[in-house]
Amino acid sequence: MKRLIFSVLLAAVFWFVMFFPYSPFPMGAGERPNFWLMMTCASLTLTTLAIVFGGWPRLAFKVKDNFGAYSGCSMRLEWREFVLGAVIAAVLWGVFWLGDKCSQQLFDFARPQVDLIYGIKSGTSSTLVGLLLLLIIGPGEEIFWRGYVQEHLSKRFSPNVGFLLATAAYTLIHVSSLNFMLVMAALVCGIAWGGLYRLIPNHFTAIIVSHALWDAAAFVWFPL
Repeated sequence: MKRLIFSVLLAAVFWFVMFFPYSPFPMGAGERPNFWLMMTCASLTLTTLAIVFGGWPRLAFKVKDNFGAYSGCSMRLEWREFVLGAVIAAVLWGVFWLGDKCSQQLFDFARPQVDLIYGIKSGTSSTLVGLLLLLIIGPGEEIFWRGYVQEHLSKRFSPNVGFLLATAAYTLIHVSSLNFMLVMAALVCGIAWGGLYRLIPNHFTAIIVSHALWDAAAFVWFPL
């Protein structure tokens, strides 16, 4: 449990440095390339901690036995997992598209805050941002927050408590941004991916794929 607390606190420090408006590398400030360097380093560090401290819980590839059944951990490479991940990402993008339209009608600050989030792309190649989100940042967040944090809390307490605590932690580390829309986005994503991990942990590959695709779609391919 001490290792888990240390890891979550380290994640909070990373997010504070990256997103707090008055930190050395704040979201939307002039040193935007440094933001992506910091985010990449944070994702790689947290992924490493998840693997080392978590002992690869649910991160190894499943293999079929002689009877065609799966044995071992729950992550596997199958085309169905990638299709399911793409469907989840598309549905979640639709939810955010609808939420963006509704929030603009309800809050005057909604669009400016969303634009501030998108501002971190400025000065950095969209291709590079997309690759980082697809290959490192999106997968890294799932491996850490669901594969390690939620998995560990679920085993220590219960699956429902693990889901709630992990989602709360994932949401709260975004509060330092002082950006209401970003915090709400983190809450919705935490509920979505945490809920999926609670209900269908054997499809962890699809959950990882959905996070990676959603990140790239929402940030680069089809921005809101």
